[in-house]
Amino acid sequence: MRHELEIEFKNMLTAEEFARLTTAFAVRDDEWSVQQNYYFDTPDFQLKRQKSALRIRMKNDTYTLTLKQPYEDGLLETHERLTKQTANALISGTQRLGGEMANTLQSLHIDPTAVVCFGALTTRRVERPYKNGTLVFDFSEYMNVSDYEVEYEATDRTEGEKTFTELLQSFHIPRRKTKNKIERFYEAKYETERSS
Repeated sequence: MRHELEIEFKNMLTAEEFARLTTAFAVRDDEWSVQQNYYFDTPDFQLKRQKSALRIRMKNDTYTLTLKQPYEDGLLETHERLTKQTANALISGTQRLGGEMANTLQSLHIDPTAVVCFGALTTRRVERPYKNGTLVFDFSEYMNVSDYEVEYEATDRTEGEKTFTELLQSFHIPRRKTKNKIERFYEAKYETERSS
């Protein structure tokens, strides 16, 4: 397993703001990569209650299981590569989590055998080096919802905050309280289930 500290800033965008930014950064149609995220939790959302998230990301024929946990100045991400067979078995529920990731969940007092897949979110993404970090443009679709988002991944919280704020101001984009993708996914899932 591999660990990394993630410091990122994000802002939801309108379709028009998204188009302005991607045009300004000369994003071409052939640059978009597609990734599929499958989200996992216990039926009573024990991970969510600990402000943590578990997902499998399928991208370019690679399958990565990632646990995100609050940590100091950002999020601690723990990654584990999976085979296609294992990823599909975990998504379909024919296999339960095992190994080091299961041990990590147990250390959080979460039973890894209780973890189930709640569904998928598809993101089209382009990344650009920007100042001392990475600018990320995301168009996501899930549960009959489409949304647009810009993220800035930084190595320093103070400098990253300043850079991101200046970027938004230079494009006259208001700062919006932005939930992460898994929170947006679960809210949309809840609304869909409540209205059906």
